[in-house]
Amino acid sequence: MVEWQPVILSLKVASISVVFVFFLGVLSAYIMRSINIPGKIALESLFTLPLVLPPVVIGFLLLVLIGKQGPVGIFLKNYFDTQIIFTPAAAVLAGIVVSFPLMYQSTKAAFESIDKTLEDAARTLGASEWRVFWTVTIPLSWPGLVSGLVLSFARTLGEFGATIMIAGNIPGKTQTIPLAIYFATESNDLVTAGMYVIIISVVTFSIIFGLNQWKGRKC
Repeated sequence: MVEWQPVILSLKVASISVVFVFFLGVLSAYIMRSINIPGKIALESLFTLPLVLPPVVIGFLLLVLIGKQGPVGIFLKNYFDTQIIFTPAAAVLAGIVVSFPLMYQSTKAAFESIDKTLEDAARTLGASEWRVFWTVTIPLSWPGLVSGLVLSFARTLGEFGATIMIAGNIPGKTQTIPLAIYFATESNDLVTAGMYVIIISVVTFSIIFGLNQWKGRKC
């Protein structure tokens, strides 16, 4: 029998994660576009590293960082008497880290495709950098931002490796759809696993299909 808690939790985790990913991705891409400093290539490589590293490695690194013996974990325990590990917040953190590169790369490509003469024209008319950003840069790069947002949401929805490392598989608390599929399969409950596979496949297909339709109308 299918429990809807993993579905609801996965949607919540993905939704919260993409909010953070959107602002972090846009801010990072804009800053990297605007500056030219030594080590810029290394920094950009670091931003995209979670895209190529196995998710379980990302989970291990996060575990070392936010675990009970990690620097962030110790800080949170000593000063706020709380912890992130094995909570829904850990699943959100895993989603943010693994999906950030998709948002960053999409935003960076969108920003680089903008004709800078349009931004310069706005500046010559007296627009501040803040106004140029919101009235010229963002509208012109919006299709790329939406693509990054949708892909990041889908990536977070399907996240498994990093999530199980730092959030665990606690039914009713941290069990997302991918975790439910894995452990249902481990228990030889292929019917339940198959239902979860259908649900996540339909959701992700609908998201990508909607994005492609929207981009088709924009063209």
